[in-house]
Amino acid sequence: MASPGSGDEGGLDVVRMLDEFEGVSRFLGAVVRWAVAKTPGAQACGLTVEQAGHGVTVEYSGEMAARADERQYELDDGPCLQAMRTGKPVLATDLTTEDRWGAYPARALAVGVGSSLSLPLRIGVKGRGALNLYSNRAHAFTDDDRQAAEVWAAQAGGALAVALRMAEREEAVDNLHQGMASRQLIGQAVGLLMAQRRCTADQAFDLLKAASQRNNEKLRDLAQRLVDAHDAAMRETP
Repeated sequence: MASPGSGDEGGLDVVRMLDEFEGVSRFLGAVVRWAVAKTPGAQACGLTVEQAGHGVTVEYSGEMAARADERQYELDDGPCLQAMRTGKPVLATDLTTEDRWGAYPARALAVGVGSSLSLPLRIGVKGRGALNLYSNRAHAFTDDDRQAAEVWAAQAGGALAVALRMAEREEAVDNLHQGMASRQLIGQAVGLLMAQRRCTADQAFDLLKAASQRNNEKLRDLAQRLVDAHDAAMRETP
């Protein structure tokens, strides 16, 4: 793919994802992975869209992004929400010395964030969102990172507008949020199997998938049962 700053072809690369991937969710997954790959300072990325006045993460790459985004939604304050609401990029250079956003810097540090860069996304006429890049290091984002990310985010916003128009026809914004919750639940179940069987993530997922097929049970439902059973056992442990 072309780099974000390579003129018309940069924009085409983003829009082409709509044809290359089946479904909006897979497209958005490609967006966040590509954002990390194209921004050297970034280790994780979350994609926020506004829904009923609040931020919702519809896709992410890296648990750090999911956790940092969620801390902001809990407080209704933080760099990604500021970028979304003001339409201006927000750079948090060093969370250890940051005095904006109330309790957020301390909560971000607790989940491993050292610095972040949030780029606003204009989605069609009324929609808005933000692309949130995170690093566990302070001062991780250079001026070049910021310039490249701004150019690419503007291109991604146009492509995302197309994706979300597709999603709206199928009420897929809610479905995407539910899909993210399902992936998180399956991830929890995989983690439990890794601990119980002392195996890799791929092996644990294969075990989960095989059990799902044997029992003719949806993967999410099986994951829910495993997590519920674990939680019940933990509650019973003195």
